[in-house]
Amino acid sequence: MSDYIIETIQNGVLETLQMTFFASALAYVIGLPIGILLYTTSKGRILQNRPVNFILGIIVNICRSLPFLILLVLLIPFTRLVTGTSIGTTASVVPLTVGAIPIVARMVESSLSEVQPGIIEAAASMGASPAYIIFHFILPEATPSLLLGAAINIATVLGYSAMAGVIGGGGLGAIALQYGYYRYEKEVLWTTVSILVIMVMIVQEGGGLLARKTRK
Repeated sequence: MSDYIIETIQNGVLETLQMTFFASALAYVIGLPIGILLYTTSKGRILQNRPVNFILGIIVNICRSLPFLILLVLLIPFTRLVTGTSIGTTASVVPLTVGAIPIVARMVESSLSEVQPGIIEAAASMGASPAYIIFHFILPEATPSLLLGAAINIATVLGYSAMAGVIGGGGLGAIALQYGYYRYEKEVLWTTVSILVIMVMIVQEGGGLLARKTRK
């Protein structure tokens, strides 16, 4: 590979990391409270509210069921409104975030559901408020599972970032498409794919390691 291609791939790695970091962080800022709400308003939970849980569940399920490529296209007007453009690394953060939010919400709900009911009952019997129970009992108990879920979510965003290249997003996905597919440079294609696989493996292993440490 030429020096230009090597430099392009290096820039692509940085752009992919940038997109993944900001999209994952924003997805958790919005998705974590939604996941907590889905859990606490479900049947038998501390804030049981069937109408809220039902409506929120439908919204999350609809957003989650949309294929990401379709979501990319649907969000072009919104992305342009937020960032001023619909192409590039910064613009790609918007659909990546929106696509990851429902996944984060369901993953958080699943993690919180693993907390033993006896812990919550004991806290409630001591007069703890719902907010206190959530932040001092449920979330700490669910931390290992939440970390594992975060690793899966980040890996998912990494995969989504590659697809963003289809509509002009930056990163390794755009490089694989432009050079590996359109120009038939197979070496570039396999290099970018290998880098993405390694990045996903690092994220998953890191998440598993953190989860094991917090569980101890």
